[in-house]
Amino acid sequence: MKNNNPSKEKKSMNPMHRARVRIALAIAALLAAPSLAHAQAADWPNKPVRIVVPFAPGGGSDFIARYIARRLSEELKQPFIVENKPGAGGNIGAEQGIKSPPDGYTLTLIASSYTVNPSVYKINFDPVADMTPIVQISQGPLLIVVNPNVAAKTLGELVALAKAKPNEIYFASSGSGSIVHAASEYFNLKAGTKMTHVPYKGSGPAMTDTIAGQTQVFFSSASTAMPQINAGKLRVLAVTTSKRIPALPNTPTVIEAGVPGYDVTLWHGLIGPKGMPPEIVNKINAAVVKALKLKETEDQLQNDGVAPAGGTPQQFGTTIKTEIEMWRKVVADASIKAD
Repeated sequence: MKNNNPSKEKKSMNPMHRARVRIALAIAALLAAPSLAHAQAADWPNKPVRIVVPFAPGGGSDFIARYIARRLSEELKQPFIVENKPGAGGNIGAEQGIKSPPDGYTLTLIASSYTVNPSVYKINFDPVADMTPIVQISQGPLLIVVNPNVAAKTLGELVALAKAKPNEIYFASSGSGSIVHAASEYFNLKAGTKMTHVPYKGSGPAMTDTIAGQTQVFFSSASTAMPQINAGKLRVLAVTTSKRIPALPNTPTVIEAGVPGYDVTLWHGLIGPKGMPPEIVNKINAAVVKALKLKETEDQLQNDGVAPAGGTPQQFGTTIKTEIEMWRKVVADASIKAD
């Protein structure tokens, strides 16, 4: 006789059989997932992509983000929209970007301060494990500049002066716990000097007081310092990168000037949330690297005092990991704290 009660059939199903069905369904889902992800990646982007910038509009990070967004929009045929989310040294915007879905529709532009922040702020994400590196966009030095009245024409003379007058030479920074503060304290450690830190709320006031002679030394971005150097209001002693820069061919690196092992680079790059499909990561990387090879890109970045970078996602990831460890030691050794 036919059983017209489906619930009886369901109840009478062997428990082992039910377990096998569940396992089979789970395996089917796992097998289907890569195909679905591949299909989504192949179709990406099919809607606007946002680039979270963890800094205020109008600065160097914002400029670079908007330039790259325009290039990506042209290359990938979808709008790339910049959203500024400043605060907490860049941590608010970085966290928002990193905690977005890993579908390629939210990217985050980070700066080299991203690798300092984990050591000076309490952050709510893992700066390595919770993100996907995509591409390094730019690279450039800080310029070590002094007020013209400082009795040091070379970096070696500044080191000698600072050692002769411990704690009497004052260096400005854009804020406690900033990349400028960390780079300056790193110099103290490497050179064996004891210059005294004076924090400001931003590079503008720090520059103003260095020109006025309230502070004597400032580790400045090239875009901020070059007009003042050209006007004779500041003297440049060295660049912090391991190589000289075209804009200042006669200015030595810190290493050349007698402080071995000192190398600090300012950079910008794109990251995404962890778990982004490699196909999407590689597509963005290729589009950015293509843009970085353009003469227009070189000229635009040079206006901000930096040069194109490029490279693979893996290379950018290695840079981030290496610098996080380097700054962790510097912050501990110099007792650096954020505002």
